[in-house]
Amino acid sequence: MSEIFREFLKKVGSGTHTAKHLSRSEAAQATEMMLSQVATPAQIGAFAIAHRIKRPTPEELAGMLDAYDRLGPKLQALTPPPPYPVTIFGIPYDGRSRTAPVSPIVALMLAAVGVPVILHGGTRMPTKYGIPLIEIWQGLGADFTQLTLAQAQQILKTTGLGFVYLPQHFPQAHEFVPYREQIGKRPPSATAELIWSPYAGDFHLVAGYVHPPTEERFREVFRLLNIRNFTLVKGLEGSCDLPRDRTAIVSVGRPDESLSFERLKLNPRDCGFADREVPLDSPPQLFAQIRDTLNGEASALAESAIWNGGFYLWRCGVCTDLERGLARAEALLKGGDCQQKLAAIESAIAAIQ
Repeated sequence: MSEIFREFLKKVGSGTHTAKHLSRSEAAQATEMMLSQVATPAQIGAFAIAHRIKRPTPEELAGMLDAYDRLGPKLQALTPPPPYPVTIFGIPYDGRSRTAPVSPIVALMLAAVGVPVILHGGTRMPTKYGIPLIEIWQGLGADFTQLTLAQAQQILKTTGLGFVYLPQHFPQAHEFVPYREQIGKRPPSATAELIWSPYAGDFHLVAGYVHPPTEERFREVFRLLNIRNFTLVKGLEGSCDLPRDRTAIVSVGRPDESLSFERLKLNPRDCGFADREVPLDSPPQLFAQIRDTLNGEASALAESAIWNGGFYLWRCGVCTDLERGLARAEALLKGGDCQQKLAAIESAIAAIQ
C-alpha cells in the first residue's frame, strides 16, 4: 500500500463536510501514482469514486493534465508550421450510443483544406460502451490501431490527420479502463481527457460537454494552463457535434486576447438546418451512411455534416463567416474532397504498414 496515496485518498474521501481539495501538485502526483499503479487497486478504485462524488476542482483537473503531459504521448510540432493551428477534438472515450456522429466527416473536411486534426481515444469502454472513434475509422477503411507513435506522426504530417490510440500509445491510461468498469461511473479522468492535448505545437482545443458547470470548470482550467485558443460545445452526447434539434451553445476563446471568451448561440433554424438528430442504429449502417455522405449523396446525415463542417471551417479560420463556411462544407462533400482525403489516409497507412 502507498502511504503517500493513502493521504490523498483521506483528503478527497472524508465525506461531505470534511473532505478537502487537492492542490494542483498533489492532484498531479496522485494521477501519476494511479496511472503507474503505484497505488493499490483498492486505493485506485476508492479514490476514483470518492473524487467523482466530491467533484474535481479546476486546480485538480489542471494537476491531472500535468500528469498526462509528463506520462502520456505527444505528437511533435509540425514543420514547417501549418497555415492553421492543429485542431484537437476532445470527444468522450466511451463513445456514442444514440445519435450518429459526424466528427470523422468534419475531420476530413478540415484536413482537406489544410487544417491539421488530432483525435484521441481507445476501444469501447465503460460506462456507455458506445461506438468509439477508432471503430468508425476502421469501418471506413482507415485503421490507426497498429501505428507506432512515430508512424502516427508521419500520417499527421503527410495527410493532416493524426490519431493517438490509447492501447498503443498510452497503455497506462488504457490499463485504467477496468477501474471505470468496476466503479460503474465515469471517473474524473474522463473529464480531464476531454481537454487533454497530446500535441507539442500550437493548437486549437475543441471539447464537448453536457452540463453547464463543466464548461465553467474547463474555462478555469484553461486559465491555469494558459490555453487561449479553445472551443467548447454543448454537443450531442457530450461530443463536439453541434445539435440540429436545438440551439447550439458554444464558447470560443480568443488567442490574441487576455483569456477572454465569447458565447455563441447558433440556431440551426436560422440557417435552414433544423431537424431531428440522425439516430445511431448500428455500426454497419453508420459506416454506410458516412460513405454515402462522402460520396456526395444528399441525406439527413449529410445535412448534419454540413452544419457542423460549416461551423468548424469558420471557427478554424478557413472561412470568414458561418454562411461561407456552410457553402464550403457542402462544396467539399459534393466535390469529393473528403472522399479523396480518406483515400489518401488509407494509402498512407497501408504504405507504412
